[in-house]
Amino acid sequence: METILSPPTFSPVLNPKPSPTRSLLSPSLQPRSHSLSSTKPITCSVKKQPSLPHKLPSFAIPTNWLNPIHHGLAALALSLALNFSPILPSGVAGASEFDVINEKPPKDSYVVDDAGVLSRVTKSDLKRLLSDLESRKNFHINFVTVRKLTSKADAFEFADQVLEKWYPTLEEGDNKGIVVLVTSQKEGAITGGPSFVKAVGEDILDATVSENLPVLATEEKYNEAIYSSAKRLVAAIDGLPDPGGPKFKDNKRESNFKTKEETEEKRGQFTLVVGGLLVIAFVVPMVQYYAYVSRK
Repeated sequence: METILSPPTFSPVLNPKPSPTRSLLSPSLQPRSHSLSSTKPITCSVKKQPSLPHKLPSFAIPTNWLNPIHHGLAALALSLALNFSPILPSGVAGASEFDVINEKPPKDSYVVDDAGVLSRVTKSDLKRLLSDLESRKNFHINFVTVRKLTSKADAFEFADQVLEKWYPTLEEGDNKGIVVLVTSQKEGAITGGPSFVKAVGEDILDATVSENLPVLATEEKYNEAIYSSAKRLVAAIDGLPDPGGPKFKDNKRESNFKTKEETEEKRGQFTLVVGGLLVIAFVVPMVQYYAYVSRK
């Protein structure tokens, strides 16, 4: 009885079948018989081929060119923004009459300095003066400064619009006053509700508009123009004597034009000079010619 032994189940990779050519090798080169546990594992690693750099398409822009282009575009945008943006005074952001109209009336400061011309001292003095007036007489006066007007013809029309916008009803604006100063046009205006106008009086309103605001604004004394106007209005409401305002003669500039009398006097002198030159130009050559002819 023959026993058929099954061949050992070795991995074909670890124990390959002996080929006919293997017997020709020397004993030192003959494969040794090892058990599976003592056989070193054979690891197969595929060497990764170095990836070739992708070739840039013909239309691709090299990255080292992009930085100068980005910097150039940023510089161009900044230059355009600086050239076409309006130049405003220091401390003013977007100053215009539309900002004043669209804002709500000030509650505590009594001042909307949209032109940016009033100092902190002036604002503090105005708050103290006007808050005292409101606590005693129940009159609220707002002072507004703007650099220029673009939508309205004059300061009076703008002041009326501010009053109507801030205090739309008669009850709200009855005891309110609005004082406007336009710095570029050197003019001002005062408006208010019926009770405010009656308490101040037409004479003081006209004098303040024609003296305090324009005269001092012409000299660019905006702080003095605003504060002196406030003191004059408060004195009128309190029934005190009018402190007055600057006079035009103190700020009158000398004219470079000649008067009519000076012009006539200069004209007469000029006529005499021109006449004398004409006589010399014509008479003297004739006398010389006559003397030359008489000698012959």
